[in-house]
Amino acid sequence: MIETTMATAQRQFDIAAELLDLEPEVRDLLRSPRRELIVHFPVKLDNGRVRNLTGYRVHHNITRGPTLGGLRLQSAATLEEMQALAMWMTWSCAIVQIPYGGAKGAIVCDHRELSNGELERIIRRYVTEITPLIGAERDVMMPDLNTNEQTMAWVMDTYSMHHGYTMPSVATGKPVQVGGSQGHGQGTARGLCYSVRQAASKIGLDLAGARVVMQGSGTTGRLVLQFLAEMGCQIIAASDDNTGVVAETEAGIDVASLIEHRITTDGVANLAGTKPISHNELLELPCDILVLAAGQNDISGANAGRVQAKIVVELANGPITPTGDSILANKNIMVVPDILANAGGIVVSYFEWVQGLQEFFWTEREVHGELSTTMERAFNEVYTVAQERFVPLRTAAYLLAVDRVVRAMAMRGIYP
Repeated sequence: MIETTMATAQRQFDIAAELLDLEPEVRDLLRSPRRELIVHFPVKLDNGRVRNLTGYRVHHNITRGPTLGGLRLQSAATLEEMQALAMWMTWSCAIVQIPYGGAKGAIVCDHRELSNGELERIIRRYVTEITPLIGAERDVMMPDLNTNEQTMAWVMDTYSMHHGYTMPSVATGKPVQVGGSQGHGQGTARGLCYSVRQAASKIGLDLAGARVVMQGSGTTGRLVLQFLAEMGCQIIAASDDNTGVVAETEAGIDVASLIEHRITTDGVANLAGTKPISHNELLELPCDILVLAAGQNDISGANAGRVQAKIVVELANGPITPTGDSILANKNIMVVPDILANAGGIVVSYFEWVQGLQEFFWTEREVHGELSTTMERAFNEVYTVAQERFVPLRTAAYLLAVDRVVRAMAMRGIYP
């Protein structure tokens, strides 16, 4: 039986809570979000009809600072999923020592069915509805599934219009022309690749010629492919939402051709020099590095025993179930967990937030340098805990993150 997203997030937390011997009331507080908002709002479509939409915004914890979290457009979005994603954001922020708590938001819709004008009206109305919860010192938004820098520009402008002056730090991932940061669009991908580099060094894997299987090839996934190829890795297989392909020769897949084909055809099927492969078969290919950049619960008790990678890296949130985790750990496969691996976007969002508050902007080189330093420090801190406690990286990451949040809670105390 596949667990729900929130059940997975809570089980991962419970393991750390038990090892940390947390008091029951502290566990109860951190297993659930601090606040949740559900909004229902009307939007006029291009054809003149009015459509009623639902939106969510969840704050998990605000102990270490304002919340930070993505805004996604997703037809299957649920409150339960936003709760889990907000919780994961809290732990990610703590791992990289960014002074935020976790948040997540969604508008329930299919962006592919909407015009650009309809999307803008939907975003602006959603921001209007949740304005009491957001702000540079309350809750900062960032791009997520099916949102981008244009979306964040609309978020910032709408919020600013309500307050009568420009407030750039209410949203990150904006265009550079309106207060965005150099290098933000690459933050998540670069952060993951810095983590891969550290993971490879720990097990003595040379990235020059390392065989990579890439599950998922969306915008961030394609950047990961590009950066891993630049680091010397050999891409042997990749997939999209519908199918997968594997290289026909030992030379692997030409990444430039893969990216161009993915963009022009909206898929990986029929890529020259490859043959089709199912999603399940792709996950079980012999390789050095398996990057999970698609959905949730893709590796579970049903297939984890057949995974043959040396390192599994989670770009997506929650792609491995707790049962799958246990099996991979027993096989001595290193798993770089999502709350560490995909934290690069959080780090660069923090950089943008700081730049916006100070109105002093950094060069792209400075952003990449600070991101590298932050991610490498975070990985090594997690790895040290894993070695000292004889636990997998995920458990070590949770031990580190949860402990930091709990200590901050103790220092702040309870009001009144």
